[in-house]
Amino acid sequence: MLDIRLFRESPEIIKASQKKRGLSTESIDKIIELDRKWRNLKEEVDKLRSRRNTISLEINTAKKQNKDINHLLKEAKEIPQLLQEKEKLMDSLNQERDNILKEIPNLVDKSVPVGDASKNKVIEEWGEIPKLKFTPKDHAEILESLDLLDTQTASNVAGSRFYYLKGDLVRLNYAMICLALDFLKKKKFTLMQPPFMLRKNVLEGAIPLGAFEEMIYKIEGEDLYLIGTAEHAINGYYYNKEIKQTELPLRFAGISTCFRKELGAHGKDTKGIFRVHQFEKVEQFVFCKPEDAWKEFELILDNSRQLLKALEIPFRFIVLSSGDMGKVPVKTIDFECFFPSQNAYRELGSCSNCTDYQARRSNIKYQDGNEMKFVYTLNNTAISTARMMDCFVDNHQQADGSIKIPKALWKYTGFKQIKFLKTKKKK
Repeated sequence: MLDIRLFRESPEIIKASQKKRGLSTESIDKIIELDRKWRNLKEEVDKLRSRRNTISLEINTAKKQNKDINHLLKEAKEIPQLLQEKEKLMDSLNQERDNILKEIPNLVDKSVPVGDASKNKVIEEWGEIPKLKFTPKDHAEILESLDLLDTQTASNVAGSRFYYLKGDLVRLNYAMICLALDFLKKKKFTLMQPPFMLRKNVLEGAIPLGAFEEMIYKIEGEDLYLIGTAEHAINGYYYNKEIKQTELPLRFAGISTCFRKELGAHGKDTKGIFRVHQFEKVEQFVFCKPEDAWKEFELILDNSRQLLKALEIPFRFIVLSSGDMGKVPVKTIDFECFFPSQNAYRELGSCSNCTDYQARRSNIKYQDGNEMKFVYTLNNTAISTARMMDCFVDNHQQADGSIKIPKALWKYTGFKQIKFLKTKKKK
């Protein structure tokens, strides 16, 4: 979340950012008003506490001088009750202010295009669009014909948007994961497999839960949520902790199963496994000093660039506009990959600089001289396997219905091509 001092000293900066996002500034004024009341009340409370400490001395002095102390005794009796009432009101104002504050998005970086999604800007393209001599099929048709994917049975046993991966597709799924993990390990990233569930306070340390709660699964009767990405769990690893300055930057490669409700997506991408409730993802996550954030941003973005090239998939990088960005980042670059069967690019991952927004919510700091500072956090998708497999199959399909495997994956798959199974499918 944002520093409350910014609301007190430079509210126009926050309002300008809100307008860039196409959001109202009413909540900013509400926070400022609640904070003003809280600070006024705090002054009163501080004076009462000070008076509570001095009145005992006044009573003792008055006694020694044989003066009337009834009015002092009355005041001394009233102070605790007044303090209790004002402190209770302070807590109420503080909670109301912070509840709104937690939902205010991060400040938009000056390099971000202003406007809605139509203002998104392509900044890089790589790879040639495949010129196929046959009509390309979509991934679902190909994988079902190879008996590697079964969404119908999964729908019967678990509901829509679940799936069974079979045979060589399971190998391909884990080959992509191993490729990404080995690549990042060589880059000195620490591999991490986090818990697949988080408590609410830890999850709120990473995101404004109000904006994300409809997307994730809540465990009924428990203070636990299934994670939607390893990012939130890795951020939680340092929740309420101090990181040594000498340890920064800390770079992690998190591997996890991710769970998403995908609400509001009914009727869209219902075939296959592009938009599903469960998938594997390798996530890059970095804790660093503020002055190193943009250097780390370029590093993790280049990691995605190199992995996509290794998979031999045409892609492009797009800077998201202020109105198309999530609440947490100050800047996001999506990478979109080409799907021959759709003759279109689709989003497969993103790279974001979140500055101190998550660290402030999670109280993650480091010592810089005599000052405690919040770290900066960054995240980037290395591989989201379900969508990546869709795109992979789409791009590497062959005229005979088989799937070519790029050289980078051979040592993980153990094969160079996925061919038709010789066993007959059940009727």
